[in-house]
Amino acid sequence: MDISNQTAPSEFILLAFSDLNEWHFFLSGFMIFTYLVTVTGNALIIFLVSFESNLQTPMYFFLSNLSVLDICLTTTTIPQLIVNLISGRSVIAYERCKIQLFFYVLFVGTEFLLLGVMAYDRYVAICNPLRYTMVMSQKLCGQLSAASWSISSLNSTIHTVFTFSLPLCRANKINYFYCDISPFLAISCGDISRNTNAILATSPVMGLAPAMCIIISYICIISRILKMNSSAAMRKAFSTCASHFIVVLLYCGSCLFSYIRPMSSYSLNRDSIIALINNMISPILNPLIYTLRNKDVKEALQKVMMKKLFS
Repeated sequence: MDISNQTAPSEFILLAFSDLNEWHFFLSGFMIFTYLVTVTGNALIIFLVSFESNLQTPMYFFLSNLSVLDICLTTTTIPQLIVNLISGRSVIAYERCKIQLFFYVLFVGTEFLLLGVMAYDRYVAICNPLRYTMVMSQKLCGQLSAASWSISSLNSTIHTVFTFSLPLCRANKINYFYCDISPFLAISCGDISRNTNAILATSPVMGLAPAMCIIISYICIISRILKMNSSAAMRKAFSTCASHFIVVLLYCGSCLFSYIRPMSSYSLNRDSIIALINNMISPILNPLIYTLRNKDVKEALQKVMMKKLFS
């Protein structure tokens, strides 16, 4: 068969969770609930950071960016899955699939880079507190955020172009619940070396660099905390990093498992479950982690509620 003459399918059939027909109603209801909670919780953090002066600091600036990404990441995949479960027809149009893949890779990459930036922010705050406001200036925060989005946009463009250049040989069934890189590599009948080389080439920037930034930052942070003489100061320093560290473990662990590993270890059934957890659990936990463990956010929330109550 001449793979060069193969035409792109008009739509793709998403096979993930197709064997759970009796659970579709329950799954769709659960996903609608978690999606609404995710959007509401993250939107609340964006609102508080935008309008509460006490929260207009570098740490909360990056936190609001993280909330924007959580909303965007969840919206990229979960509504489509909900529609497919309710309708019983798990399909996605070719162009919509391409757009979904581009934005999913964009948001995942930006969030990973942003978590690395947030680790650096915590390093400066704890290891060099006297120069924190000078080092983490508003200009630098904006530049770091813009750089994260720009780098991830370039990375997403490369992978989207390479992925949709693969010859699929009329195969339009994807054993996944959204369009991602690995399912297309699995159904391609052509040479995927360019795609795997692109993943390997971009991994140092998109995966290893933020991971090393997080690791080195926390080594320095822990070393600095252990040298503190006051137990109260140690507890305060740990509390300022705990929320970010928990989010890093939840998010980066699943992302590294999904992307930074040999292609031979991929299992699409298993990865669909991991991807669903990454798309639903992490975004819904992020606002809970930051609000429940953060005194400033809780005080700002109480202030807003009191204003609404008395108005």
